[in-house]
Amino acid sequence: MDIGTKIRAIRNRKKITIAQMCEGTGLSKGFISNVENNNTSPSINTLNTIASFLGVPLPYLLLEKKQNMRVVRKDSRRESTFNGLKIEHLTSKGGLRMMLVEFPPGATIGEPHSHEGEECHLVLEGKILAEQGEDSVIVGAGDSFSWNASVPHFVKNIGDEKAVVLISIYSDTELIDVL
Repeated sequence: MDIGTKIRAIRNRKKITIAQMCEGTGLSKGFISNVENNNTSPSINTLNTIASFLGVPLPYLLLEKKQNMRVVRKDSRRESTFNGLKIEHLTSKGGLRMMLVEFPPGATIGEPHSHEGEECHLVLEGKILAEQGEDSVIVGAGDSFSWNASVPHFVKNIGDEKAVVLISIYSDTELIDVL
């Protein structure tokens, strides 16, 4: 873990001197220097003191680089198609995926299907028919719905214009070819 480098970066970004940090935490200059150079591993209690002084949550200091925030710029989104649907893959983190799906008039996800996980949908544009098992609902812009994806489900654009739906899917395992 590279906690020391993260602490130094936060301290420098906030324009805090080592002397100010010593005064605010009660830790010695040599100790802080050793922490920032990754020459010593501070206790959780000491890390909590440093985090409080720097104004960051303790867990943030413990994150590995690959766990930090991930940004996908609009012009860098991966796009794909499925059953004539345009899919923009917005972001993913662990078992959570978020995508923007464009349904041309009359387009569907295909036959009712199921897979592991949970799904949440927000209709941004258009008119959608959503079915799961025996439940059926028509939703429009601003409406949302969610379901356990292990029960067969179906989505169709029943409007005359394109429909755009923000979809988030969560699963404990990696989902392949869901959309």
